[in-house]
Amino acid sequence: MISGALLLPTLIQLVVAGLIFWLLYWFLSQVALPEPFAKVARVILALVVVVFLINLLMSIGGHPLVRW
Repeated sequence: MISGALLLPTLIQLVVAGLIFWLLYWFLSQVALPEPFAKVARVILALVVVVFLINLLMSIGGHPLVRW
């Protein structure tokens, strides 16, 4: 069961993590890596974001994917 007390910290965590990932994506575009390395860096960043979001959603239900 999802409690209301859990939703506010989860929302704050989601906003802070979104800002961090957006800054990392912006930084990757500003550094201007050569194309194969830029693609690999974006894919790794996307995978980290997906794992983080899956973990966040599963932890709301009480069974996180990864315990940090």
